[in-house]
Amino acid sequence: MNIYSDASHSALKYLKNTKVNINNLFIITGNFNIRDRLWDYFFPYHASISDDLFIIADLFNLDLSIPTNLVSTRYSDTTGKSDSVIDLMFLHSGSSELNNHTIHPEWQLTSDHAPLMITILIMKKLVPTSKFLLPKNSKEEAFIKEVALVFKSLDTLNLLNNENLKQVINLLVIRVEQAWNANARRVNITKHSKKWWNEDCNCSLNKYRESRSLKDWKVFKRTVKITKELFFDIKIQEVTNKSHGPWELMNWVNKCKLPAMEAIKYNHQPYLLLDSL
Repeated sequence: MNIYSDASHSALKYLKNTKVNINNLFIITGNFNIRDRLWDYFFPYHASISDDLFIIADLFNLDLSIPTNLVSTRYSDTTGKSDSVIDLMFLHSGSSELNNHTIHPEWQLTSDHAPLMITILIMKKLVPTSKFLLPKNSKEEAFIKEVALVFKSLDTLNLLNNENLKQVINLLVIRVEQAWNANARRVNITKHSKKWWNEDCNCSLNKYRESRSLKDWKVFKRTVKITKELFFDIKIQEVTNKSHGPWELMNWVNKCKLPAMEAIKYNHQPYLLLDSL
Protein backbone atom coordinates (compact mmCIF):
# COMPACT_ATOMS: atom_id res chain seq x y z
CA MET A 1 0.00 0.00 0.00
CA ASN A 2 1.36 3.40 -0.99
CA ILE A 3 0.58 6.33 1.29
CA TYR A 4 0.98 10.06 0.99
CA SER A 5 0.29 11.87 4.24
CA ASP A 6 0.29 15.68 4.05
CA ALA A 7 1.75 18.08 6.59
CA SER A 8 -1.45 17.76 8.65
CA HIS A 9 -1.03 13.95 8.68
CA SER A 10 -4.51 13.46 7.25
CA ALA A 11 -3.83 9.95 5.93
CA LEU A 12 -2.47 8.70 9.25
CA LYS A 13 -5.39 10.13 11.17
CA TYR A 14 -7.81 8.47 8.76
CA LEU A 15 -6.12 5.08 9.05
CA LYS A 16 -5.99 5.32 12.83
CA ASN A 17 -9.66 6.28 13.23
CA THR A 18 -11.10 4.11 10.44
CA LYS A 19 -11.33 0.33 10.38
CA VAL A 20 -9.57 -0.59 7.14
CA ASN A 21 -10.23 -4.16 6.04
CA ILE A 22 -7.08 -5.12 4.15
CA ASN A 23 -5.77 -8.67 4.50
CA ASN A 24 -2.30 -10.02 3.73
CA LEU A 25 -0.68 -6.60 3.54
CA PHE A 26 3.07 -7.03 3.07
CA ILE A 27 4.30 -3.51 2.42
CA ILE A 28 3.35 0.03 3.35
CA THR A 29 5.53 2.73 1.85
CA GLY A 30 5.29 6.39 0.92
CA ASN A 31 5.88 9.97 1.95
CA PHE A 32 4.74 10.36 5.57
CA ASN A 33 5.99 13.94 6.07
CA ILE A 34 7.37 13.07 9.50
CA ARG A 35 10.87 13.81 10.71
CA ASP A 36 11.96 11.69 13.65
CA ARG A 37 15.26 10.65 15.15
CA LEU A 38 14.12 7.01 14.91
CA TRP A 39 14.84 7.00 11.15
CA ASP A 40 16.47 10.38 10.47
CA TYR A 41 19.83 10.25 12.22
CA PHE A 42 20.50 13.93 11.56
CA PHE A 43 17.29 14.98 13.33
CA PRO A 44 17.51 15.21 17.15
CA TYR A 45 13.81 15.01 18.14
CA HIS A 46 10.99 12.53 18.44
CA ALA A 47 7.63 13.41 16.87
CA SER A 48 4.48 12.31 18.73
CA ILE A 49 2.69 11.57 15.44
CA SER A 50 5.27 8.80 14.93
CA ASP A 51 3.53 6.84 17.68
CA ASP A 52 0.34 6.81 15.61
CA LEU A 53 2.33 5.62 12.60
CA PHE A 54 3.71 2.66 14.57
CA ILE A 55 0.22 1.84 15.90
CA ILE A 56 -1.11 1.70 12.34
CA ALA A 57 1.82 -0.44 11.18
CA ASP A 58 1.31 -2.81 14.11
CA LEU A 59 -2.36 -3.24 13.18
CA PHE A 60 -1.20 -4.60 9.82
CA ASN A 61 1.58 -6.68 11.43
CA LEU A 62 4.29 -4.57 9.83
CA ASP A 63 7.69 -3.39 11.07
CA LEU A 64 9.75 -0.37 10.11
CA SER A 65 12.36 -1.32 7.50
CA ILE A 66 15.89 -0.02 7.99
CA PRO A 67 17.50 0.96 4.67
CA THR A 68 20.78 -0.58 3.61
CA ASN A 69 22.18 2.91 3.04
CA LEU A 70 21.47 5.65 5.58
CA VAL A 71 20.95 8.64 3.30
CA SER A 72 18.26 11.27 2.92
CA THR A 73 15.09 10.60 0.96
CA ARG A 74 13.98 14.20 0.43
CA TYR A 75 16.45 16.78 -0.94
CA SER A 76 15.79 20.45 -0.36
CA ASP A 77 16.57 23.11 -2.96
CA THR A 78 15.89 25.89 -0.45
CA THR A 79 18.89 27.61 1.08
CA GLY A 80 19.15 26.95 4.80
CA LYS A 81 16.74 24.02 4.72
CA SER A 82 18.36 20.65 5.29
CA ASP A 83 17.70 17.37 3.54
CA SER A 84 15.52 14.90 5.44
CA VAL A 85 14.23 11.34 5.72
CA ILE A 86 10.44 11.36 5.35
CA ASP A 87 9.93 8.49 2.89
CA LEU A 88 9.62 5.21 4.77
CA MET A 89 8.87 1.55 4.24
CA PHE A 90 7.15 -0.92 6.57
CA LEU A 91 7.46 -4.65 5.85
CA HIS A 92 5.63 -7.77 7.00
CA SER A 93 6.89 -8.84 10.44
CA GLY A 94 9.15 -11.87 10.51
CA SER A 95 9.26 -12.23 6.73
CA SER A 96 12.35 -14.00 5.41
CA GLU A 97 11.60 -12.94 1.81
CA LEU A 98 11.27 -9.22 2.60
CA ASN A 99 14.10 -7.54 4.48
CA ASN A 100 15.83 -4.18 4.12
CA HIS A 101 15.13 -1.71 1.35
CA THR A 102 17.56 0.58 -0.47
CA ILE A 103 17.39 4.34 -1.08
CA HIS A 104 18.51 5.49 -4.54
CA PRO A 105 19.27 9.25 -4.65
CA GLU A 106 20.79 8.79 -8.14
CA TRP A 107 17.38 7.85 -9.50
CA GLN A 108 15.47 10.94 -8.36
CA LEU A 109 15.92 12.82 -11.69
CA THR A 110 13.82 16.03 -11.45
CA SER A 111 12.04 14.94 -8.27
CA ASP A 112 13.10 16.14 -4.84
CA HIS A 113 12.48 12.64 -3.43
CA ALA A 114 14.75 9.62 -3.82
CA PRO A 115 13.03 6.34 -4.81
CA LEU A 116 12.96 3.45 -2.33
CA MET A 117 13.56 -0.03 -3.74
CA ILE A 118 13.05 -3.53 -2.42
CA THR A 119 13.31 -6.83 -4.29
CA ILE A 120 10.26 -9.10 -3.98
CA LEU A 121 10.93 -12.67 -4.99
CA ILE A 122 8.11 -14.29 -6.97
CA MET A 123 8.06 -18.06 -7.18
CA LYS A 124 8.17 -19.34 -10.73
CA LYS A 125 4.91 -20.85 -11.87
CA LEU A 126 5.61 -24.02 -13.81
CA VAL A 127 3.10 -25.35 -16.29
CA PRO A 128 2.85 -29.14 -15.82
CA THR A 129 3.84 -31.07 -18.93
CA SER A 130 2.83 -34.51 -17.65
CA LYS A 131 0.31 -36.12 -15.35
CA PHE A 132 -0.63 -39.49 -13.86
CA LEU A 133 -3.78 -41.27 -14.98
CA LEU A 134 -5.32 -44.72 -15.22
CA PRO A 135 -5.21 -46.14 -18.74
CA LYS A 136 -8.48 -47.38 -20.20
CA ASN A 137 -7.76 -51.07 -19.76
CA SER A 138 -7.60 -53.71 -17.06
CA LYS A 139 -5.46 -51.46 -14.81
CA GLU A 140 -8.44 -49.20 -14.24
CA GLU A 141 -10.47 -52.15 -13.00
CA ALA A 142 -7.50 -53.38 -10.96
CA PHE A 143 -7.24 -50.03 -9.18
CA ILE A 144 -10.95 -50.04 -8.32
CA LYS A 145 -10.71 -53.61 -7.02
CA GLU A 146 -7.69 -52.76 -4.87
CA VAL A 147 -9.46 -49.72 -3.39
CA ALA A 148 -12.54 -51.84 -2.68
CA LEU A 149 -10.34 -54.35 -0.81
CA VAL A 150 -8.76 -51.51 1.15
CA PHE A 151 -12.17 -50.39 2.38
CA LYS A 152 -13.17 -53.96 3.23
CA SER A 153 -10.02 -54.55 5.24
CA LEU A 154 -10.35 -51.44 7.40
CA ASP A 155 -10.92 -52.11 11.08
CA THR A 156 -13.88 -49.88 11.97
CA LEU A 157 -14.90 -51.68 15.16
CA ASN A 158 -12.58 -49.69 17.40
CA LEU A 159 -13.59 -46.14 16.42
CA LEU A 160 -14.18 -45.03 20.00
CA ASN A 161 -12.33 -41.71 19.90
CA ASN A 162 -10.91 -39.11 17.51
CA GLU A 163 -7.41 -40.57 17.69
CA ASN A 164 -8.53 -44.00 16.49
CA LEU A 165 -10.56 -42.38 13.71
CA LYS A 166 -7.53 -40.38 12.55
CA GLN A 167 -5.39 -43.53 12.46
CA VAL A 168 -7.93 -45.36 10.31
CA ILE A 169 -8.26 -42.40 7.93
CA ASN A 170 -4.47 -42.02 7.61
CA LEU A 171 -4.18 -45.76 6.86
CA LEU A 172 -6.91 -45.44 4.23
CA VAL A 173 -5.11 -42.53 2.55
CA ILE A 174 -1.79 -44.42 2.49
CA ARG A 175 -3.27 -47.60 1.00
CA VAL A 176 -5.32 -45.80 -1.66
CA GLU A 177 -2.21 -43.83 -2.64
CA GLN A 178 -0.24 -47.07 -2.88
CA ALA A 179 -2.91 -48.56 -5.13
CA TRP A 180 -2.86 -45.46 -7.31
CA ASN A 181 0.93 -45.46 -7.66
CA ALA A 182 0.88 -49.15 -8.57
CA ASN A 183 -1.69 -48.76 -11.35
CA ALA A 184 -1.36 -45.20 -12.70
CA ARG A 185 1.14 -44.21 -15.33
CA ARG A 186 2.68 -40.90 -16.34
CA VAL A 187 1.62 -39.41 -19.66
CA ASN A 188 2.76 -36.24 -21.39
CA ILE A 189 0.25 -33.44 -21.78
CA THR A 190 0.01 -32.37 -25.40
CA LYS A 191 -2.40 -30.38 -27.50
CA HIS A 192 -4.13 -33.70 -28.25
CA SER A 193 -4.76 -34.42 -24.55
CA LYS A 194 -7.80 -32.14 -24.44
CA LYS A 195 -10.37 -31.80 -27.19
CA TRP A 196 -10.79 -28.11 -26.45
CA TRP A 197 -7.07 -27.36 -26.88
CA ASN A 198 -6.36 -25.23 -29.94
CA GLU A 199 -3.54 -23.32 -31.60
CA ASP A 200 -4.14 -20.23 -29.42
CA CYS A 201 -3.51 -22.33 -26.30
CA ASN A 202 -0.41 -23.80 -27.88
CA CYS A 203 1.02 -20.41 -28.84
CA SER A 204 0.34 -18.80 -25.45
CA LEU A 205 1.88 -21.78 -23.63
CA ASN A 206 5.01 -21.68 -25.77
CA LYS A 207 5.33 -17.94 -25.22
CA TYR A 208 5.15 -18.39 -21.45
CA ARG A 209 7.71 -21.21 -21.50
CA GLU A 210 10.13 -18.93 -23.33
CA SER A 211 9.66 -15.85 -21.14
CA ARG A 212 8.62 -17.36 -17.76
CA SER A 213 6.98 -14.00 -17.06
CA LEU A 214 3.93 -13.52 -14.85
CA LYS A 215 2.25 -11.47 -17.58
CA ASP A 216 2.52 -14.29 -20.14
CA TRP A 217 1.32 -16.81 -17.55
CA LYS A 218 -1.84 -14.76 -17.00
CA VAL A 219 -2.37 -14.51 -20.77
CA PHE A 220 -2.04 -18.30 -21.05
CA LYS A 221 -4.55 -18.94 -18.23
CA ARG A 222 -7.02 -16.46 -19.73
CA THR A 223 -6.66 -18.07 -23.18
CA VAL A 224 -7.33 -21.53 -21.74
CA LYS A 225 -10.38 -20.31 -19.82
CA ILE A 226 -11.94 -18.62 -22.85
CA THR A 227 -11.16 -21.59 -25.11
CA LYS A 228 -12.75 -24.10 -22.73
CA GLU A 229 -15.88 -22.01 -22.26
CA LEU A 230 -16.39 -21.59 -26.00
CA PHE A 231 -15.78 -25.29 -26.66
CA PHE A 232 -18.24 -26.55 -24.04
CA ASP A 233 -20.83 -23.90 -24.90
CA ILE A 234 -20.84 -25.14 -28.49
CA LYS A 235 -20.84 -28.83 -27.57
CA ILE A 236 -23.62 -28.53 -24.99
CA GLN A 237 -25.70 -26.49 -27.41
CA GLU A 238 -25.19 -29.13 -30.09
CA VAL A 239 -26.34 -31.91 -27.77
CA THR A 240 -29.37 -30.03 -26.45
CA ASN A 241 -30.49 -28.94 -29.93
CA LYS A 242 -30.14 -32.44 -31.28
CA SER A 243 -31.77 -34.43 -28.46
CA HIS A 244 -33.94 -31.87 -26.63
CA GLY A 245 -33.44 -33.88 -23.44
CA PRO A 246 -31.19 -33.85 -20.37
CA TRP A 247 -30.15 -37.52 -20.33
CA GLU A 248 -28.29 -37.35 -23.63
CA LEU A 249 -26.48 -34.30 -22.31
CA MET A 250 -25.39 -36.09 -19.13
CA ASN A 251 -24.29 -39.09 -21.19
CA TRP A 252 -22.07 -36.77 -23.24
CA VAL A 253 -20.74 -35.22 -20.00
CA ASN A 254 -19.75 -38.68 -18.74
CA LYS A 255 -18.01 -39.53 -21.99
CA CYS A 256 -16.03 -36.29 -21.84
CA LYS A 257 -15.16 -36.85 -18.17
CA LEU A 258 -16.63 -33.42 -17.46
CA PRO A 259 -18.09 -33.01 -13.94
CA ALA A 260 -21.86 -32.50 -13.87
CA MET A 261 -21.59 -29.15 -12.12
CA GLU A 262 -19.16 -27.99 -14.82
CA ALA A 263 -21.75 -28.82 -17.46
CA ILE A 264 -24.41 -27.01 -15.47
CA LYS A 265 -22.20 -23.94 -15.29
CA TYR A 266 -21.95 -23.78 -19.08
CA ASN A 267 -25.60 -24.70 -19.67
CA HIS A 268 -28.14 -21.95 -20.20
CA GLN A 269 -31.33 -24.04 -20.08
CA PRO A 270 -32.97 -24.18 -16.59
CA TYR A 271 -34.82 -27.49 -17.06
CA LEU A 272 -31.49 -29.23 -17.70
CA LEU A 273 -30.16 -27.89 -14.43
CA LEU A 274 -33.12 -29.38 -12.57
CA ASP A 275 -32.87 -32.78 -14.24
CA SER A 276 -29.11 -32.95 -13.83
CA LEU A 277 -29.12 -32.68 -10.05
